[in-house]
Formats: sequence, C-alpha cells, structure tokens
Amino acid sequence: MIKSVFENIKENYKAFKKLREKLQYKGDAVLCPICQSSFRVFAPFGLSHRLNARCLNCDSLERHRLLWLYFKDSTTLFDDRKKKLLHFAPEEMFYNVFSRDSNIEYIGCDLFPEIYNYGGPVKITKADITSIPFESDSVDVVLCNHVLEHIPDDRKAMREVRRVLKPGGWCILQVPIDYKRKETYEDFSITTRAGRKKAFGKTDHVRVYGQDYKDRLSEAGFSVKEDRFVEKFSADERHRFGIKNDELIYYCVK
Repeated sequence: MIKSVFENIKENYKAFKKLREKLQYKGDAVLCPICQSSFRVFAPFGLSHRLNARCLNCDSLERHRLLWLYFKDSTTLFDDRKKKLLHFAPEEMFYNVFSRDSNIEYIGCDLFPEIYNYGGPVKITKADITSIPFESDSVDVVLCNHVLEHIPDDRKAMREVRRVLKPGGWCILQVPIDYKRKETYEDFSITTRAGRKKAFGKTDHVRVYGQDYKDRLSEAGFSVKEDRFVEKFSADERHRFGIKNDELIYYCVK
C-alpha cells in the first residue's frame, strides 16, 4: 500500500515536471517529426548540455529524429508489406510506433529487458546481440542504435545481425563516431569506469569509433551505404527538426 502511494507520487511528479517543461518551451520554431510536437526550441541534453537536443514530449534526441526522417524518406519500413523488425535496446518513441503498426511484427529486445517498462502491447525479449536467439534468415529489418560501442566483441555482434537477416534484408547500425579519428580506438586493458570515461568518453563505452567504422561493417559481410542523408536538409530545416549537421547513417544490406 505504502509502496503504491509513493509510486503514484513519483509518477505525478514526473507528469508535473514534463508539463512544466512544455510550458517553459512553448512555441512553434522547432518540430519533432516523430510525435509532431512543436516548441520554441528543443531542450538541452547530455554532459555538454547540447542545445536544441531533446523533445519535451517524446524525449527523442537528434539521432532519433534523423533516423525517423530517413525511415520515412529512404526505406521501405512503412510500406504496405508485412515485415519482421528486430530492435535492440528499443527507444520508447520508436517502440510506441513500431509495436502498434499492423504491418510490422515487432520484436524489441535487450540483454536486460526488465528495464523497459513501457506498458505497451509487446513485451521486450531477452537477447544478447552477440548470440541472437533467432533463426538465420528470419528477420526483414534490424535496428541497432548506439549499442555496439558498449559491446566488447562488436564484430561478432555485426555478424550475428547479418546472420538473422533475410537475404536482401537491411539494418541500420548507428554508433557515435569521432570523424577526426581515422581508426577506431579500443584498449581492452582499460576496465574501470573511470578509465573508460577518460579513454572513451563514457563509463560504459569500450571504444571510440573512427572513419573506419564502415570497413568493420563491410568486413562483417554487409553491403554498406554511408548515407549523407542529413545534407538533404537546409540549415534552417536542420534547426527546425533538431538534427546534427554531421551525422551519417549506416544503411547495411545482406
């Protein structure tokens, strides 16, 4: 009983905080293409407090909004054909759409599914991306957004994603990339949280990807398109949608 009361207080506080934020950022200068919410500006986010970053309604960030625009413009994800979508570390704003799309057989998965309490129609499945518990050639689309930088054997994970894709199937495997760095940096002798933060930028990252990220994907057997989709948008449009100027999309086909 007491636990339930405290949970209700917590949820009410979160709702009040979100409402207060929405009022603080009220306006129509920016538009989230995922949830169609407008604001004066998107909220700052991250350790560096990036400006114009977080949607006050669905919590999407720059990378999510760019991917959404790409899904709509340059992929078959929302056509009328039935497809099976495997989504690692499923972000809630995508889960809310994919899990309710009648043309998508949606499988959200993570090594720790208990942390995804979205309350939607699809339960999150436990899955290790380096040993995916699905048959080969069984999935049409895989989405994996900012996961591989946490995985020690990322090459094995890439091969596993390719294995479960049907021939002709496609995936998008996004990671944070330092484009000033020609080669990916990793050092598995660094195991402490403090050491990883110093070397890789975050305590739970195990590498910093460089310009050779496309090569890693190709070596896993994919046909890789390093898509400069963001360049389709003007500077004003990039600001309005809250997307970064330099993020490339890695569209991989089996």
